This record gives sequence, C-alpha cells and structure tokens, in this order.
Amino acid sequence: MPSRTRQLRAVARFAGSLYGDRVRLAVDGARGDSFARLRGRAGRVDPYSVYETIRAEGGWVTTRLGNLATVDHAACSTLLRSRRFGVQPEGHVPGPDDEVDLSFLDRNPPDHTRLRRLASRAFSPRRVADYRRRVEKVVDSLLDDVVSGDEVDLVASYAAPLPIAVITELLGISDADTAAFTRYGSAIGGALGGIRSLGHARELARADAELDALFDALFERRRVEPRDDLISDLVAVEGDQIRSQELRPMCGLLLIAGFETTVNLIGNAVQTLLDHPEEWDRLVAEPGRAAAVCQETLRFEPPVHRTARISFDDTEVAGRRVARNQVVHVLLGGANRDPAVFARPDFFDPDRPDGAEHLAFSSGIHHCLGRPLAELEAGIALGRLAERAPRLRRSGAMRLRPSTLIRGPQVLPVRA
Repeated sequence: MPSRTRQLRAVARFAGSLYGDRVRLAVDGARGDSFARLRGRAGRVDPYSVYETIRAEGGWVTTRLGNLATVDHAACSTLLRSRRFGVQPEGHVPGPDDEVDLSFLDRNPPDHTRLRRLASRAFSPRRVADYRRRVEKVVDSLLDDVVSGDEVDLVASYAAPLPIAVITELLGISDADTAAFTRYGSAIGGALGGIRSLGHARELARADAELDALFDALFERRRVEPRDDLISDLVAVEGDQIRSQELRPMCGLLLIAGFETTVNLIGNAVQTLLDHPEEWDRLVAEPGRAAAVCQETLRFEPPVHRTARISFDDTEVAGRRVARNQVVHVLLGGANRDPAVFARPDFFDPDRPDGAEHLAFSSGIHHCLGRPLAELEAGIALGRLAERAPRLRRSGAMRLRPSTLIRGPQVLPVRA
C-alpha cells in the first residue's frame, strides 16, 4: 500500500506540474508573451505569424524564465556554429536524473564527437547510395495502394511506412511492425517538445518500454550473430568505443530521428504542393524537380521548428548580450523566413536561388547526420508520386500533429 500511495502522489505531482505549465503558457500568451504563444495553440496552428511578431520586436524576445529566443537568421546560424555554445552547460555530465537521453544529440564534445563518429558509419555516401534501390522498391510497393483510386491517408499509407522500412533495415530490425513504429515515433517524437497530457505520458512510457525490450533482445542476438547493420557495428566496439548504457539511447535516437524528419518532410511537401496546384502540375510535368521541391519545403515548412543552445560565456550575438549559462531558443522556422536572407520568404518557390541557406537540418557540429538519407527518401517519394498519381487531390480535412516543435500532418486524406 505505501508504494501505491507514493505512486499516486507522484502522478498527482506530475499532473499538477503538467497542467500548471499549460495554464501558465495560456496566461502568458494572452498577455502577449510571443514565446509562450509559440509553445501554445497559436504556435501549432500558425507559428509563422508568431515569428513575424517576434521579428517586428527586433528579432529577439526574452522568455518568462529570463532566457532568449530569436528568429534572426544570422544570429541562429552563429549560435548553431559557435563552439562556445552547447546543448548542455559546459562540463555537464549526463546522468540517471536526466529526463530523456538523446545520445549524441544531447551531448557536448568530446562525448558528442565520439558517439556521432560511430553512428556516422551508417550514413556514409556509399551506404546512402546503396539504399537508393531499397527506397525505390519500397516506394513503388506503397504507391500501389495510393493509386488504387480509393481514399487513403497519405501519412499512414506512404509518408510513414517508407522511412520506417529504411531506418529499421539500417539498424538491423527485421520484420518491423509499421503501425507499432509509427506509434513509437508519434509518442517519443511528440515528447521532444514536452509531454502534452497524462495520456501522452502513458503512451510515452509504453513506447519506451517496448523499445527497451526490442533493442535489448537485438543487442544480445547481434553479439552472437553479427550482420551487416549498424547495431552489429556498435556491439562490436561495445566497452571500447561505446559504453553498454549508451547503446539504447543511440539506437532510439537514430530510429526516431530517422522517422520524424522524413515522414514530416514528405507530408509537408505534399500538403504544400496541394496548396499550390501550379507547383504540383510542374512537378508532374518534370518529376526531376523533386529535389528542388524538397529543399524549398525544408525552408518553407520545415519538420523541426526550434532547438536551443546554452552559452558557455558572457558574450554577444548579433548585437544582443547573452549571459553565461543562458539558454537561447533557436527558432529555425522563423529563421527560414528571414527577409534579410530570402527574397519573398512567404512564397513557396522551388526555383529560388537562395533556398540552400535554410537551417532546417540545424548547422555546426550538430548538423543532422541523416540529412542525405532523408533527402534521398523524400526526393524519390515525391518524384514517383508525381509520376504515378498525377491527379492527386485532397479528399478530406488535413489534421496537424499535436506538437509545436515537430510540425507536419498527422492525417492527410487524398485520392489519386
């Protein structure tokens, strides 16, 4: 009974903190706090209007906790590239009290350097090139259902199964359950921006437990029967280059990051093209333009909208003073529409000459490791979709994901 009482008290404290934070966000947003609005409903429905409010305020705002947030592209680029800003305070050593372990994504050098180098083997140019045939095969198989003429959810039927098939093969997970891995991605990816409810907390705990069991069993098998996959590569250097307790966080990060970026890139691209039918018609006429459409989607409607850095020093960035250990929220979605860098930033234009300046994949030492694979998958997916479903149209209301950090359609009903 005492343990049950402690559990109930812990749940009550968590619920009080969770819903207290939501109330504070709503109150601060109503009072005009732009960063609070960005993390609330306004930021989920239309973050771009909030970014413009911040830009009108000089490009920087101070948060309720005394930290900073910026949409200034030059400042964001500096923050991401500077070695005097990190993802943790200088000297921080991750421990069991940390709420979430995101492997090298949540580490400063030297741990970041060591772990990222191990993961990078799976994303070498040769290995990414080897995945082209696999991606094409999966895409063609999935498109058989999309072009059937029936109404389908493009996310569940196309955008999600593709990256799941690729990333699970890369890791060495055979016979992956697409529905289960979609649920894992939704629960864990959605938690990166904060847990939304007690129901979400339960989903997160369930997903985490199931992935723990899956990876633990896979680590044991690959120690005995190694194959040509990333998990075999990692357990081969276990105890030498990577600690046992670091295996699960790294594999979890690669699984979720490999899914989240690509599924939302494809979903956002199709959603945006359907909003701009003239661009869809151009892609149908020239499927080779798919790579340019992907790049402009990454600028115009990126999958990830913000990250953060912590200053190691009292310093200055783009004329703004930043104190030691102060957090600066890097608003990627706002920086990608900075008129100082992008001509007509609110227009979707795959032919723009300045599109490569986007920060959708971050920058500096934390630049997205899986970028080449995500671009390969999305480019093939869009080009093949235009070829085989030239008359693609919406057949119902799109529903956005319930997140302000990860942005993309959760449901996108279409008919070919």
